[in-house]
This record gives sequence, C-alpha cells and structure tokens, in this order.
Amino acid sequence: MANDADTEKHRAKMAKRKAVQDAEVASKTIEKGLLIVNTGPGKGKTTAAFGLALRMLGYGRRVGVVQFIKGAWHTGEKDAFAAFGDRVVWHTMGEGFTWETQDKERDVAAAQAAWAKALDLIADPSISLVVLDELNIALRYDYLDVDAVVSALNARREGLHVVVTGRNAKPALVEAADLVTEMGATKHHFAAGVKAQQGIEF
Repeated sequence: MANDADTEKHRAKMAKRKAVQDAEVASKTIEKGLLIVNTGPGKGKTTAAFGLALRMLGYGRRVGVVQFIKGAWHTGEKDAFAAFGDRVVWHTMGEGFTWETQDKERDVAAAQAAWAKALDLIADPSISLVVLDELNIALRYDYLDVDAVVSALNARREGLHVVVTGRNAKPALVEAADLVTEMGATKHHFAAGVKAQQGIEF
C-alpha cells in the first residue's frame, strides 16, 4: 500500500501531466473534415474505419460506404449496419480481388462505377462520413487515376470526413491525408494455417 509521500508524489506528477495535456488540447482550435487513410500490411484497416462509422452513427449522423473490391464476400458488418436503416448508405461495388476475377477490363469498369458512387456520397450534404473501403487497392492497380481521386478528395465539401482503406496507399494520397495509420503485421494467424473466420475476417 502506498504511503503518504508516495501518494503526494504521484498526485503532483499527475497534476503536472494534466496541465501539460490541458494546454496541448487548448492549443488545437481547428475543426474540419478529415481525410483519413488506413493502410499497411496488418489486419484492421477496414475494422478501424467501421469503428469510426459506428461512432458517427452514435451521434445520430449519416454514413456512406463504398466497397471497391470486396463485393464477392458476404460480411457481418454489412448486415449489422443494415439495422441502422437509411442512416447508412451502403454500396458494394467490387467483384473480388483482381487475382479472382482475372479480368482487368472488368475490374477497371467496377472501380470506375464505385468511384462514381463515391462521388455521389461525397456530394450528399446529409452524410458526415464516407468510408471508401479498399480504394487503395483500386489505385494500386491503376484502375483509377490517382491524381483525379486525390483532387476530388481535396475538394470535398467542408466538414465531410472520408476514410480510405487498403494496403499500399499511393504517396500522393498519403501526402493529401490529414491522418495516416500504418497497420503493422507483427503476427498473423494465417501464417499458422488458421483460415478466415466468420466474425473476425468477414
């Protein structure tokens, strides 16, 4: 059990820490829509984006989702978000990863259709957050022009938050982003022969 001296030392240390933290928070005065990029080889990029979507929904705001690649999969998150009715606008536009379709022309057409839908959501003033799931993959394979995409994201309406997910984010997108999180792959159960499981991967 801590003695009085230890207790006072800890209290003084935390008071000093709180003063520093409060000053840091008070110095931040800008409020704006953010361009957020979740990238890297580790698991959790889409999961983190949907966590933000749930947070927005908790404040009564509307969310838009465009899935660029994963259309071939049935996912639990799509079913879960359906419970929010028209507060979530969901478009699954992909047909699977390019190694599954093996048809670049088809993949390009699907990506372009998904991007057109994304632009509709970005323009919708009732939506506070747009999740562009696996857009980085479409950009990586040059299904979309990265400069045109970055230009449109930079020109988004004031106050709109956009989250882009997928590995290998293009440098131009990273440069334009307000927040970039690189998911690391310290350890992954796939390497031990564990298959994709319901409720974890999809």
